[in-house]
Amino acid sequence: MLVIGITSRALFDLDLSHDIFTKEGLESYRSFQISNENVPLKPGRAFPLVKKLLSLNNQIEGKRSVEVILLSRNSSDTGLRIFNSIEHHNLDIKRAVFCSGGSPHSYAKSFGAHLFLSTETSDCRSSIKNGVASARIFPSSAPFSADNALKVAFDGDSVIFSEDSQSIYDKYGIRAFERNEKDLAKLPLSGGPFKSFLFELHKLQKKFTPSSCPIRIALVTARSAPSHERVIRTLRDWGIRIDECLFLGGLEKGSFLRVFDADIFFDDQIENCSSASTFVPTAHVISMSQ
Repeated sequence: MLVIGITSRALFDLDLSHDIFTKEGLESYRSFQISNENVPLKPGRAFPLVKKLLSLNNQIEGKRSVEVILLSRNSSDTGLRIFNSIEHHNLDIKRAVFCSGGSPHSYAKSFGAHLFLSTETSDCRSSIKNGVASARIFPSSAPFSADNALKVAFDGDSVIFSEDSQSIYDKYGIRAFERNEKDLAKLPLSGGPFKSFLFELHKLQKKFTPSSCPIRIALVTARSAPSHERVIRTLRDWGIRIDECLFLGGLEKGSFLRVFDADIFFDDQIENCSSASTFVPTAHVISMSQ
């Protein structure tokens, strides 16, 4: 089963509530949430992604294949509005943790989560240190995809691949990077923080025929020839099917992601996230060194 942990602010639009908390304090926030607990919250940036993930359970015969778990800083008292909103939007989310102001990231590993999504950088950094792939949902005004298919896009280095090659680029530049990748073209890259999540998505893909699969995966990378070969050989070695590979050679990724119509794009570079988020929902993968 693919297990996703998500915070309430990533799932729902809690900007007004959060503004009350920061300006007026906890008691005002508590009173506001309780007095509005029967007023459904509007979808947040990760809502369409979660809805499409959960819909896969209706398309796959047999045992449940996807579970989404709410991991929230709310108390159970203020969290009642969250659960009521989940019911209102017909989201099949049954399990939740309310930490009353504490970070809920540690419970992601206890639930066996393959991915943890939050709006808080500190939560994501702690989650990664705890061995769970994590990304911060980036503020975005990009429209949600109207496509019924679930479309997930990944950057390559430091996301689905390790940061080893990226570090060569950072230290020595593009020529050293390309020479290294050409010399090691037949040596598979090491896995990065999102390799396991990619594997789980691929397992779900294999439950469908290629022509009927409602999941599409794209690799959108700044790499170009001659560094492309090592990527292709690595995915082949892993036995992973990538539906679309875009080797952009340093071009801005946003317009290409819009054409792919991604429900979410994962990238480790903050400038790439800022650019991409104007086109599609985006999540920042925070590395251990950030």
